[in-house]
Amino acid sequence: MSEFLPKTEDEAAALIRDHAARGAALSIVGGNTRAGFGNAVDAEATLSSRGLAGIVAYNPGEMVMTVRAGTPVAEIEAALAENGQMMAFEPMDHRPLMATTGEPTIGGVFAANVSGPRRFVSGAARDSLLGVRFVNGKGEIVKAGGRVMKNVTGLDLVKLMAGSHGTLGLLTEVTFRVPPRPKTEETIVLSGRNDAEAANAMAAAMALPVEVSGAAHLPLTVAWTFLDGGLPEGEATVLRIEGLAGSVAARAEKLAAAMSRLGPVTRLAEAESRRLWREIRDVKPYADGTMRPVWRVSVAPSSGHQLVAALRLEAGVDAYYDWQGGLVWMRMEAEPEGDLVRRYVHALGGGHATLLRAPPAARATTSAFQPQPEAVALLSARVKEKFDPSGILNPGKMA
Repeated sequence: MSEFLPKTEDEAAALIRDHAARGAALSIVGGNTRAGFGNAVDAEATLSSRGLAGIVAYNPGEMVMTVRAGTPVAEIEAALAENGQMMAFEPMDHRPLMATTGEPTIGGVFAANVSGPRRFVSGAARDSLLGVRFVNGKGEIVKAGGRVMKNVTGLDLVKLMAGSHGTLGLLTEVTFRVPPRPKTEETIVLSGRNDAEAANAMAAAMALPVEVSGAAHLPLTVAWTFLDGGLPEGEATVLRIEGLAGSVAARAEKLAAAMSRLGPVTRLAEAESRRLWREIRDVKPYADGTMRPVWRVSVAPSSGHQLVAALRLEAGVDAYYDWQGGLVWMRMEAEPEGDLVRRYVHALGGGHATLLRAPPAARATTSAFQPQPEAVALLSARVKEKFDPSGILNPGKMA
């Protein structure tokens, strides 16, 4: 498959117009580090934003950054680190899990609405996004939003593009908030709790006035993969505290005292804590070089452990929990068991089960995304028709 790497927005628009006129499908990608994720796309060529790179505007005092969509995430993180700032949504690097290469791009991050452990307190990637420029399926250049949140006129369109996976347009430029990076962090580790007990412990921690910014539970089957990061042996319920050094010390002491009433407690200092949460974010336990199916399931925090317990009775499944138990990472031993997974998700009050990794044959028979209710599906189809009337941009990606 041929690949197009336009260097300008106008060049990208011309390429899309040409393909729309011929009805020739395009696979829209950034760095393609999520190759294999989503439903299969049958396209004539790949159109990548990698040639559209560079920081357009960045004034740290405004806490806003504008960059071209093909800019590597590593370049952005380096620029932010120099000024003590960050992307609050903590985007995951999919390469270890998906066994891909290349460089993640910021456009890909927003197109997939990628969010990490801080999501349950800081919001998803789309919640930091202020403005976008993109080329739709008609080859038109569209600008929406701006550099401040009060620009209400474009907000809906901005959020629509986040998580659209290249089906509505090729992102060419994004503007997003970049808040201060915490000066330090510490992680409290509660040991020896089973999944249900850990869910209760995380809920208790969130109810305390200590501003927990990360809450995850690592059962015995996965906790051992983090031992080189300083975790004690056995199950680990991990709780992150961030901020100024004095504040972190005081809040961590309060949280440790509360958790010690539930079981043994240890504490991880800044370096070990940062490493641990990076590995939780990037799904280290299942970055195993295999194609065993991996699900990313979002449910109510109180339902995560119930979902896993139910599935363990009928299918081979391993799992761990992020977002206070509301995000369940699951690896199946053989088949994806999509119908079974989604049936239990529905029975437990609903949520979203996304198949992130699976062998090609399994991907061909299992929808990667949670099926939409009929009314939502009809609305999505109308939006797709409006933005991409010829249906050439990542056709079938989210079907």
